Amino acid sequence: MAKRAFDVLVASCILVFTAPLILTIAIFIRLQDGGPAIFKQMRQGKNGTPFPCYKLRSMVPDAGERLQQLLATDPEARREWAETQKLSRDPRITSLGQFIRKSSIDELPQLLNVIRGDMSLVGPRPIVESEISKYGEHYKHYCAVRPGLTGLWQVRGRSDTSYETRVAMDVEYARTRTFLTDVKILLLTLPAVVNSKGAR
Repeated sequence: MAKRAFDVLVASCILVFTAPLILTIAIFIRLQDGGPAIFKQMRQGKNGTPFPCYKLRSMVPDAGERLQQLLATDPEARREWAETQKLSRDPRITSLGQFIRKSSIDELPQLLNVIRGDMSLVGPRPIVESEISKYGEHYKHYCAVRPGLTGLWQVRGRSDTSYETRVAMDVEYARTRTFLTDVKILLLTLPAVVNSKGAR
């Protein structure tokens, strides 16, 4: 209950403080290509319950179709996607999207997910259904906690780490989490975002 109260209080304060920035970026996204400013995708929550996860859109409107076409024609991209669920050179990301991803501004709408109770400030990054198989027997640890806006993955290298390492970090957090651990991760998140290490 204390963690939940802390999540709501801190997320609400950050949302009020960053609302002008979110609105400004949303306007630029709309002006960029006329597409929606907010991207919504179903992710896996606590106990495996799906929820709509919000982000500022950093990709072209037809990103899903472009990904399927790329994976069908580029073996190297297909291999990288299978291993990490990310692409080091992703042609779907817009020029503005590069900036908001690098600075993590695209994830600020997830503060609404925290306030709603879908997510926590600290926890594993929310995954899509197709990633469940990558967790294997460790998926139970992922489901034991709410996914987080930040976590061990964000402060230990992000996309510079392998997917297996990411899973191991999620398991570590689920097994050893404490309030002090959450505070420490939150304090480490700001310099990690500023340094942009592993962000893409």
